[in-house]
Amino acid sequence: MKKISSSCIIDDDQIFVYGTRRIMKDANFCETIHVFENGLDAINALKKMIVDGIELPRLIFLDLNMPIMDGWEFLEDFLKIPNNIREQVTIFIISSSIDPRDIERVKEYDVVSDYILKPVTPKDLRNLIEEIE
Repeated sequence: MKKISSSCIIDDDQIFVYGTRRIMKDANFCETIHVFENGLDAINALKKMIVDGIELPRLIFLDLNMPIMDGWEFLEDFLKIPNNIREQVTIFIISSSIDPRDIERVKEYDVVSDYILKPVTPKDLRNLIEEIE
């Protein structure tokens, strides 16, 4: 499996984050994993990366239900980043929700590639690498 330079997990579920990081490391998925517990911390960090001239993570795993700033609010702020900067970022919604309204709403965002039900598996990671290449 090809390795990406960096990825980002935006999720307040520490057990999910721990498990996903472990799977990513075991699969040699990426060099760097950025983790944020809410959308506000994540969007602020991404904006700082842009100011500092640091490449944004290639892939973002985004939970929808979080405190402070949820996944929907994060997406709205992310869309304000100029397209030429954010175009190399692929966002995957990761959620335990099977609510059809969430799945339909995700389709309204061109920046979102897919909706993945938790937990993320090694097979999911292999499929994601193929999808973003």
